[in-house]
Amino acid sequence: MSKTTPRLTSVLRAAQPDLMPIAQADPDAGAPPPPGGLKAAGRVLWSSVMDGWEIDPWERLLLLQACRCVDRLDALAEIAGASTAVTTNSKGDQAPHPAIVEARQQSIVLTRLLASMRLPVGDEDDLTRPQRRGSARGAYAARRVAR
Repeated sequence: MSKTTPRLTSVLRAAQPDLMPIAQADPDAGAPPPPGGLKAAGRVLWSSVMDGWEIDPWERLLLLQACRCVDRLDALAEIAGASTAVTTNSKGDQAPHPAIVEARQQSIVLTRLLASMRLPVGDEDDLTRPQRRGSARGAYAARRVAR
């Protein structure tokens, strides 16, 4: 874990009380169980990441948010599947169903959360983490304007 201020550490622990750095975790205990409140898809994502990788505490928070996002996507898929893709808005115009719009936005959030974690991909022989420059922050980098 990188250096953090004492205040940030206490905020992180308050947000996730059972969260402890990997260095302090018992290696024989195995991966921690999924947090309460996750649905099936969220538990699958949690287990697949936690069983395969040792991640830092800040990455666990990202993983938790990604798991919640996956669960929201499943709920939105059910809502969208039970209705038509197009609905009529208050002005009488045809518009995409709100669940479809929100699912698209949640998909973007999920992609950015997973990219921010920089999980290794590819061959089992080459398990290096991807470079940082492809992460979610790159899209929001400040650009200098020549004056």
